[in-house]
Amino acid sequence: MSAERFEKKETIDLRKKYIGPSCKIFFSHDPIKIVGAKGQYMYDEKGQHYLDCINNVAHVGHCHPDVVKAGAQQMELLNTNSRFLHDNLVLYAQRLQATLPDKLAVCYFVNSGSEANDLALRLARQYTGHKDIITLENAYHGHVSSLIDISPYKFHQLSDTEQNQFVHVASSPDVYRGKHRADHPDPASAYADEVKDIINKAHKKGGKIAAFIAESLQSCGGQVIPPVGYFQQVAQHVREAGGVFIADEVQVGFGRVGSHFWAFQLQGEDFVPDIVTMGKPIGNGHPMSCVVTTKEVAEAFMSSGMEYFNTFGGNPVSCAIGLAVLDVIEKEDLQGNALRVGQYLTSLLEKQKEKHLLIGDIRGRGLFVGVELVRDRLKLTPATAEAQEVIYRLKEQHILLSADGPHRNVLKFKPPMCFTTEDAELVVEKIDVILTELEEALDLKLNNTLAVENESNKRNWRATQQRKPSRVSSTNQTKQTPQDIKPPVNKHKNRHRWHISRVKGP
Repeated sequence: MSAERFEKKETIDLRKKYIGPSCKIFFSHDPIKIVGAKGQYMYDEKGQHYLDCINNVAHVGHCHPDVVKAGAQQMELLNTNSRFLHDNLVLYAQRLQATLPDKLAVCYFVNSGSEANDLALRLARQYTGHKDIITLENAYHGHVSSLIDISPYKFHQLSDTEQNQFVHVASSPDVYRGKHRADHPDPASAYADEVKDIINKAHKKGGKIAAFIAESLQSCGGQVIPPVGYFQQVAQHVREAGGVFIADEVQVGFGRVGSHFWAFQLQGEDFVPDIVTMGKPIGNGHPMSCVVTTKEVAEAFMSSGMEYFNTFGGNPVSCAIGLAVLDVIEKEDLQGNALRVGQYLTSLLEKQKEKHLLIGDIRGRGLFVGVELVRDRLKLTPATAEAQEVIYRLKEQHILLSADGPHRNVLKFKPPMCFTTEDAELVVEKIDVILTELEEALDLKLNNTLAVENESNKRNWRATQQRKPSRVSSTNQTKQTPQDIKPPVNKHKNRHRWHISRVKGP
């Protein structure tokens, strides 16, 4: 356990004095001071442990001994930049490429997800000779200037900032709250057609599309899962316009979705991006990231005549750590664990949806799961205040969860990959208690709205039976149903109730 240098209040005061005021912290009115972490747990200065449900950076678990050892041993030998020959760089590039489709064959190592996405834009613009970028509503791709321009999640907060003329925003492919929902006969095509319309409008104004960029699963946008076939059709429209497709895997790569190593693979084997960016989990907390692209794009980037050099990208220590992360994922079957535990977590949450009116939607893949809270399931009124109440009440129970999305009403699960079924049970049990108390305080009665909702569900069901087949076929995937998943013995039977005041709606 790390030694505490200051009392908590002094740490807060020093932070206010020396750290930029726009650098926010979790639970601002009563922040947690963390002095240590291991596996899926974090520890405060008093030794109290917190179950971490949000730290997708500590991908294989906080302070994993194999990762720590690999970094320390290499640091004792050598750390230098990649202009010197070193085996770690090529070994890691080889191992990383083996997880990707053959077409994605060239690596550029950098230091953060923001750096990776910034470089991806440079690659796309150099390869195509075009400038325009299509991004998605509520997207977040990083904090540098070029990425704020393509991150509506950020720039929509700036009322006096004019949108970059080379940036076009397409609707988020959200089948729960978006323009085209689950009862639409072909939401993938409908959302993709909107991208095609954006391309046509840009062309009429003299613009040329360099790239379409999307998180393979939207995180800050509210844990949005694009309908299968959407990326294939978008890629076709963009490539016909002379652009490339960039898949941002910074939040969701490295086996988190369980069934696949990369989240873009959920769309099917027939979809391969032109550029993939990765970060966060790649180094388990060590600052490293990567851009992987095709030989054609890489050669075009070289033809500009400008050398690309990154002082720390691909250094021997970073690559040793990256190799150790890949080893741990394989050795501990963490991708398989994400699939099994994620399915179990989702099945538990689905049961809570049957019980609690505040739960509007459960969505996710593997250990990337969202719970959207709503005041009204028909109107989809966001339960923003209630979501904040849930995460603060969980904090009191020593569980760390966050809420995000455009209305900040989506509870986000993206824990370290060593998360267990027992952890899932504990969190869901606590959420059950909190939602029960919230609904009692708000006087939300399930039986008062069931008749109306059942009629709506019947209409939706009839509509889905008449769906047209998607224009793009996808690979069949064997999925377990909640009935297939046998729960372990529940080790967390003691429930604690507390007084709760009425929460005002947004």
